[in-house]
Amino acid sequence: MIIKILLTLLFLAVMVGVGIYSRKQAKTVEGFVLGGRAVGPWLTAFAFGTSYFSAVVFVGYAGQFGWKYGMSASWIGIGNAVIGSLLAWILLGRRTKLMTQHIESRTMPDFFGTRYQSEWLRVVASIIVFVFLIPYTAGVYKGISTLFEMGFGIPYEYCVVIMALLTALYVILGGYKATAMNDFVQGVIMLFGIVVVIASVLSSQGGLSAAVGKLATIPSDTDPNANGMLADIWGPDPWNLLGVVVLTSLGTWGLPQMVGKFYSITDERAIHRGTVISTIFAFIVAGGCYFLGGFGRLFGTPPTLPNGRLDFDSIVPSMLVTLPDVIIALVVLLVLSASMSTLASLVLTSSSTMTLDLIYRDKKSAPGEVEEGSIDDMVSEKIERRKVVVMRVLIVFFIVISLMIALNPPTFIAQMMGISWGALAGAFLAPFMLGLYWRGVTKAAVWACFVWGVGLTVVNMLIGNPINPINCGAIAMLGGFIVVAIVSLLTPKLPYEDVNKIFECYQKD
Repeated sequence: MIIKILLTLLFLAVMVGVGIYSRKQAKTVEGFVLGGRAVGPWLTAFAFGTSYFSAVVFVGYAGQFGWKYGMSASWIGIGNAVIGSLLAWILLGRRTKLMTQHIESRTMPDFFGTRYQSEWLRVVASIIVFVFLIPYTAGVYKGISTLFEMGFGIPYEYCVVIMALLTALYVILGGYKATAMNDFVQGVIMLFGIVVVIASVLSSQGGLSAAVGKLATIPSDTDPNANGMLADIWGPDPWNLLGVVVLTSLGTWGLPQMVGKFYSITDERAIHRGTVISTIFAFIVAGGCYFLGGFGRLFGTPPTLPNGRLDFDSIVPSMLVTLPDVIIALVVLLVLSASMSTLASLVLTSSSTMTLDLIYRDKKSAPGEVEEGSIDDMVSEKIERRKVVVMRVLIVFFIVISLMIALNPPTFIAQMMGISWGALAGAFLAPFMLGLYWRGVTKAAVWACFVWGVGLTVVNMLIGNPINPINCGAIAMLGGFIVVAIVSLLTPKLPYEDVNKIFECYQKD
């Protein structure tokens, strides 16, 4: 216990210290939200990876989908690396960086408002972001607190509150730069931790071959009479597994806290290096998490909830509780690292969106035009400081709401994340990605996709989830491309000259 406490206190001291160190760079909106658009490839790649993978993955997804699909759950981690990281950086990195810098966009709702010439798109997008990041944040709190309760014996409620306070502290102090620097430290811990934990868990089962052999003797839920499916490469239910791969991999392309990382990177050379670093990171961390979760059935049946369903969120903690104290301390740091980085990204995204896109909606001239009547420098500086203060206040507000949900979570971690990712990526992915490539996307098509993504997710939830929230999210994302394409072909185009000015950014040297 002394080792666990000392390591955790050292870790938390470093996080807060980085926040204090970075506070000078967080005095302006550009510095607080984007780190001055001068964050290097290593920090950006690790910020992308650590925001991607949190306790939601390590505790919720790895446990639930490892239980359902066995070793084939590893495909989720591979999909996260190839689709969610490699392709995301290749297809979105450069174009996002250039276009958002060209149109002076700081947030995803700001991108929609400027790219499609609609203040109302900007407002509605910011509301969608704020509302649907809350269940995701609550899921992260629930995941990290479950592990913390196992490692330290501290009641769940205290864990949730402590994590919220510490995350708020260093984000409020240092903004995005502090978040990115801490993400690097946290990412190193995650890489080392996942390797050690996998080795320890497999060793407790007699090694990899013995563990796979034991898993092959256990029948799956889909066919209790057939053994070996959980040790099969495709698993017992490949089609539902594909839905999970799509949601957790393609979803990152339309999440504001993920895409925002491309806004802040320094230049195109940094994007190329960041692509490699981020992909390797995802292969090790995500692949390792799901591979580990695939052996969950070897550690007994998890307890049941009052409604009679299995408590999937307890599977991974039950795998780890028998490990040596030093390894448990490492696990706690691993999950703490993964979760605090994601929490920081979520609260920063939500507060900056509400501040810049709802409370202070600056009217911007079209790219290439000069604004008339520029504001006095002193007045402008005061407004900038005021915006940063408002963002810091909203960080506290967002955390309090998320805490209220986390203290009384309505469902499993995986389902909370499915609802959040489904609505956000279902609404944003298609109009954002196509807006970077296709000049013909119309304002009406963006509205239609907003209604499609949010509407499908909410209606499915209200009628009792007849479609699994995971599969519903995947349908919302893929269907959004069809919605945007069809509506864009049938509705009036944006002014040709304005769209051309926006796309000029790709013609510059």
